[in-house]
Amino acid sequence: MAVTKRVRIYTEEDVADHKSANSCWITYRGKVYDVTKFVPDHPGGDDLILEHAGTDVESIMKDEGSHDHSDSAYDMLEEYVIGRLGTDSTVVRDDWEASDDFHPEDTNSAEDFEKTQFLDLRTPLLQQMWQANFSKSYYLKQVHQPRHLQESARLFAYDIFEVCTRTVWYAVPLIWLPITANLFLRSMLQFNGPIPTFLSDPLLPLSLTSTLTLDVFAKTLPCFFLGNFIWTILEYGMHRFLFHIDEFLPDHYAFMTLHFLLHGIHHYMPMDRLRLVMPPVMFGILQAPFTRLAYILFPTPVANGIISGSFAFYVLYDCMHYALHHTKLPAYLKHMKKYHLAHHYKNFELGFGVTSKIWDYVFKTVLPV
Repeated sequence: MAVTKRVRIYTEEDVADHKSANSCWITYRGKVYDVTKFVPDHPGGDDLILEHAGTDVESIMKDEGSHDHSDSAYDMLEEYVIGRLGTDSTVVRDDWEASDDFHPEDTNSAEDFEKTQFLDLRTPLLQQMWQANFSKSYYLKQVHQPRHLQESARLFAYDIFEVCTRTVWYAVPLIWLPITANLFLRSMLQFNGPIPTFLSDPLLPLSLTSTLTLDVFAKTLPCFFLGNFIWTILEYGMHRFLFHIDEFLPDHYAFMTLHFLLHGIHHYMPMDRLRLVMPPVMFGILQAPFTRLAYILFPTPVANGIISGSFAFYVLYDCMHYALHHTKLPAYLKHMKKYHLAHHYKNFELGFGVTSKIWDYVFKTVLPV
């Protein structure tokens, strides 16, 4: 039976949060009921309902020794239905281990949707998210259970929008390394004196490279290394506190849709080759406030050196992220591959470092593998 907008999909945790006289939910045969208004009128007394509030009542309703229920009582119960319980099946598990040649089985899209009523992988996902009929708790449970398709699932119905959501891995170095090099050269030139802005003369650094000295290189290099270090903090911080803002995510379709676009789709389909690196537009939006802050806090030559270092490590991060999902690697990277895949398939609440574990150790979020 199709699920309507009125009948939402909940988890047992959702129901367990409503166990008081002011908000009393129960479940019966997979359906969720809000019986708050009925509690004072219960023939057996409100204590009997509140004793089982937030739980499944099938066994107690069948217990003739506790309270005999007529057919009309079951009919009356249907007046209070507000949704149903979603499936509890899981892919993520504590004993998961990655093999060197790890490749998951493809998902049967029809069976998956029939079972979970979550998202239908055969149709554009964004509209389904916007019309979500599931609770935040059910969304978080399902979006962290990986699915796999041979081809990328569609987000948008129209190709003109869809193409903006798919990015080949080599687009990242092709776009951002020239910008990184330009910023590094500008930093060196600006240590010698003021130069025109990027918009007025974007190719200026290339024409003045012959004037650069070892002295300005020595000034820019520490700024570049500082940018490397700052990126490692941003990598961990954004992954943990922006992309995994699960606890503070409002239970509203708009916020769940935004969460899905930012990072949820990556956990939902972690092996999708075209959604393993950030689309240029997305990174352009995310970097803007941080680069602006750098120009506020530091002199322009220092800021450009720091930004170039951060961008260089961003390119390393995104290319490494792709490799961790799809490439056979040397020892260190092989270990980081197991570590990152464990974040997807073992425990998504730990293991936020991608290029290194340093901040996982600092903030005690290391994931044992």
